Amino acid sequence: MRFDVVTLFPELFGPFVATSFVGRAVETGAATFRFESPREHGVGKHRSVDDTPYGGGSGMVMRVDCLVAALEALDATATTRAHRVLLTPQGRPFDQARAIELSRRPALALVCGRYEGFDERVRSFIDEELSLGDFVMTGGEVAAMAVIEATVRLLPGVLGNEDSTRDESHSPERDGLLEYAQYTRPAEFRGLGVPDVLKGGHHGEIARHRAEERRARTGARRPDLLAKKAT
Repeated sequence: MRFDVVTLFPELFGPFVATSFVGRAVETGAATFRFESPREHGVGKHRSVDDTPYGGGSGMVMRVDCLVAALEALDATATTRAHRVLLTPQGRPFDQARAIELSRRPALALVCGRYEGFDERVRSFIDEELSLGDFVMTGGEVAAMAVIEATVRLLPGVLGNEDSTRDESHSPERDGLLEYAQYTRPAEFRGLGVPDVLKGGHHGEIARHRAEERRARTGARRPDLLAKKAT
């Protein structure tokens, strides 16, 4: 899978794409990365990529011409046009279901903003908008990394154990509920033990215990997920 990232700070991604499962995906060829700075397509001798907003207002707005030029420069050297994603607090909330859908695409372009936002006309040149949640950051780079990591780990061969993506929180195979509690050695730590059912070795009882725990934990921590499942 190819990831194209439009960002003013490509240097932020260096350690990220070389570390952990993202680095493994690069090493195995499961994922490739390309970066394009809007600054390369900036205006004037200072290569400006932002300007004051029409109608007045605080801050600066990223120019549509510089961002679209960066996207088109990436497309010009690729055989497949990437699915373009604008990272913005106005976008659709990013979730596991969307990560699964994105992981099935051959190429993804993530557009990171800065300053006070994008010229509205940028939206005419992208395919969807995604948000990490109802909060605002100074740029889209961290959001891009979150989307990349959630997507890369779903690519075949990256995790090594395909079952691990099915037995986790928000997995469609587990009705989108939270994951059950996990334990490992020591069997007891400062008065805190491990449920006997997990040490008994009876697979049917363990499966039932975990199913009950999923639902109880989801009801206690994320009742909205249960409500969504009921609709």
